[in-house]
Amino acid sequence: MKKKKGNILYTGFGDNGTTTLFDCKQGRISKSSILVEALGSVDELNAYLGIIKVYSDIDKIMLNKILYSKIIEEIQQNLFVIQAELGGSNMSVNKKELIKIEKIINQIGKILPPITSFTISGGSILSSGLDFARTLSRKTERRVISASDEGSRIISPVTISYLNRLSSVLFAMSRYINYLHSIPESHPKYNKI
Repeated sequence: MKKKKGNILYTGFGDNGTTTLFDCKQGRISKSSILVEALGSVDELNAYLGIIKVYSDIDKIMLNKILYSKIIEEIQQNLFVIQAELGGSNMSVNKKELIKIEKIINQIGKILPPITSFTISGGSILSSGLDFARTLSRKTERRVISASDEGSRIISPVTISYLNRLSSVLFAMSRYINYLHSIPESHPKYNKI
């Protein structure tokens, strides 16, 4: 069967378990490679943040007159830049984007009590979703660093810092949601069973 090149939904070229990237210097690479795994992790996080964005928009959650959905949309845009960087383009996350999420973390940190223990995810659907996004963010960070360590890609230091800070901002946003709804944080008791 002849494969039609250029179909927007599928090409069939990946039916043998390989794919190509933006720079195509390596030719086709295995879909099981560390680099493709990193790209997939960024995509997974971005897709899940889309769900969180919808829930936060329904509730009209705001931080300093900025809708959570707008904050999440900006994060999603930056994740596309990270995917482009992983794909071989010369793009990388801008330092001002890193500073933006650091400001959000600091703003929330001034409102909430300090963290003295691990917290158990829960409280509200949106808070739990943001906490799950935090874990996806950490996984994404590990995968991107693995691709960098392997030498598949040179990833900019700002991108690495952004990914590191991303899990922190998602955790802060998760805590803030429960705070807004007067839901107390739950902490592990480490009881022996």
